[in-house]
Amino acid sequence: MASIKIPTPLRAFTDNQAQVVVGGETVGEALNDLTAKYPELRQHLYEGDKLRNFVNVFIGEEDVRFLDGLETEIDADTNLRIIPSIAGG
Repeated sequence: MASIKIPTPLRAFTDNQAQVVVGGETVGEALNDLTAKYPELRQHLYEGDKLRNFVNVFIGEEDVRFLDGLETEIDADTNLRIIPSIAGG
């Protein structure tokens, strides 16, 4: 099964798990499985049915927004990372 690395600020919503094993054949399905396991996390990742603008999901070094977005296909050994954007200036 695929896994998702959880950033430190969001670990409070995953029982302090740094990485969560998820099911699914696409990034969207994997994220849906993650939020089914940890429902409080959904509001921090999604606005309606779309990922929030400041939430980035990566497969390796590739931002899924530049692939097929939530429809990007994944394998059982895929490692996803959630990386929140940081603003400053």
